[in-house]
Amino acid sequence: MARWTVRAIVADMLPVLLVLTLVELGSGLVLDTLQSTLLRYPSLLVLVPVVIGAAGNLGSIMASRLSTATHLGLLSFEPTDPTLAGNALATGALAATLFPLVGAGAWGVQALVGGAALPLSTVVLVAGLSGAALAVLSVVVSVAATYAAYRLGADPDDVVLPVVTNTCDVLGVLVLFGVVRVVL
Repeated sequence: MARWTVRAIVADMLPVLLVLTLVELGSGLVLDTLQSTLLRYPSLLVLVPVVIGAAGNLGSIMASRLSTATHLGLLSFEPTDPTLAGNALATGALAATLFPLVGAGAWGVQALVGGAALPLSTVVLVAGLSGAALAVLSVVVSVAATYAAYRLGADPDDVVLPVVTNTCDVLGVLVLFGVVRVVL
């Protein structure tokens, strides 16, 4: 099962970190293509790092809870598993309460510094829809990564958190700008 040596941890992590580096570079390129939209609407510019960070945090919370449940033998990876359902619900509730507040905060910061303003309702809508989509995606990514680590015999504590956090960071960028394109 778990191999607790430096060699085993490096063997598990090095390929993962190399792939994740390329994924993060791709995320930066996506941000670069959306530069004109960000500069036109400063509240969206304020929203970017917060949404990306919150998306990674949602994923990491879910992944760490699933990793712990796996180690304790409490997770069966069945759709009816109460541990899985409870954690998915908690992730959704956290996103539903957090992201609208993040949107209101981004609008408030933008209002303080000035610039072309989007209405408060638009910024909160963008943040809320992004959060809802990211909650679903973070649950899917967390379950898939934890299950893959479990099936491959890797320690979920070593592999799952970096994979989920980085993947959710990238998804945060993609989802935010997908929602922006739909709403604006």
